[in-house]
Amino acid sequence: MAAGLGATGQGAMLRRPKFDPKYLPLTVTIALFFAMATAGSVAYTGFFSSQVFLNLLIDNAFLCIVAVGMTFVILSGGIDLSVGSVIALTTMVSASLVEKHQWSPVVVLPLVLLMGTAFGALQGFLIERFRLQPFIVTLAGMFLARGLCYLISIDSISITHPTYTAISQWRLPVWGEASITLSGLIAIVVVLAAIFTAHYTQFGRTVYAVGGSEYSATLMGLPVRSTIVGVYTLSGFCSALAGVVFTFYMLSGYGLHAVGLELDAIAAVVIGGTLLTGGVGYVAGTLFGVLILGIIQTLIMFDGTLSSWWTRIVIGALLFVFCLLQRVFESKRRR
Repeated sequence: MAAGLGATGQGAMLRRPKFDPKYLPLTVTIALFFAMATAGSVAYTGFFSSQVFLNLLIDNAFLCIVAVGMTFVILSGGIDLSVGSVIALTTMVSASLVEKHQWSPVVVLPLVLLMGTAFGALQGFLIERFRLQPFIVTLAGMFLARGLCYLISIDSISITHPTYTAISQWRLPVWGEASITLSGLIAIVVVLAAIFTAHYTQFGRTVYAVGGSEYSATLMGLPVRSTIVGVYTLSGFCSALAGVVFTFYMLSGYGLHAVGLELDAIAAVVIGGTLLTGGVGYVAGTLFGVLILGIIQTLIMFDGTLSSWWTRIVIGALLFVFCLLQRVFESKRRR
C-alpha cells in the first residue's frame, strides 16, 4: 500500500501543470513581437538598439493610451468608434484656446481632459440608459466630434506656446544615449494604472464579468449599469489624454488629425489578444499589440524599398490570423 501511495505521489510530481488556454492569445502576441524584433535585429544593422525600441513607444504613445481605453470597452462587450475624432477635437480646442485666445496651458490641459471625459460619459449614458447599440452611438459621436473640429477652424492651427514646445522637446535620459519623452512616460503610467485597475479593483473585475455575460453579472448583483457608463467615460478620458499627447507630438490642432486611429486602436487590442466578444483579454497584451504595429512600421522603414502601404497589408493579415485564433479559442472554451 505504501508502495502504491509512493507511486501515486511520484506520478503527481511528474505530472506537468496544464497550460491555461486563456493565456494563448497573449502568449502568441508576445512571441510574435519578439520574433519580429529578432528578425529585424538579424536583418538590419542598427535595429537592435535601446533607442529604436524606445521609439516604438515614443512614436505610438498616443495610440497606446487610446488602445488602453479601447481595451476596457471591448472587454465589456462594446466598441468605441469616436476615439480618433475626440483626439482631433482635443487638439483643435487646445490650439484654439492657447493660440487664438491666449489661454494658459495650465487651464487648457485640464479643460480638454474634462471635455473628453464628459463626451465619453454621455455616450456611455446613452448606451446604457436607452439600450442603444454602441456601434451606432459612438459612430454618431465620431461624426459629431469631427464636425465640431471644423466649426473651430477648417485649417490647421500651429501651436507656438513655449510650454508646449518645451514639453515636446524634453527627454529623460535612460541609459547610454537612449532617452524617452514625456509622452512615452505618460503612456507607461497609463498602462500600469490600467493593469492595476483591470485586475485589482472591483471596477475591473466587473468589466470582465459584464463582458462574459451581462445577464449573469446582473444576477450576481454587480453594478452593471454604472460599469457600462464607466468604461466609455474611461475611454473618453484616454482619448482626450491621447489628444494632449498628440498635441505635444504634432504641435498643432487640425480636424484631420487621427483619421482612422480608432481602427488602429481596435487592431492593437485584437492583436493584443482581447476577444471582440468581451470578457477575455489583458492590458499588457494591448501594449504588445501597439508595439507590434510600431515594429512593422520600423521594419518597413529600415528596409527602405517597401511602400508604407505594406504596413496596412501586414496589419490586415495579422488581424485575419488573430480573428481565426480567437475563433479557435472560443470554440475550445465552450467545450
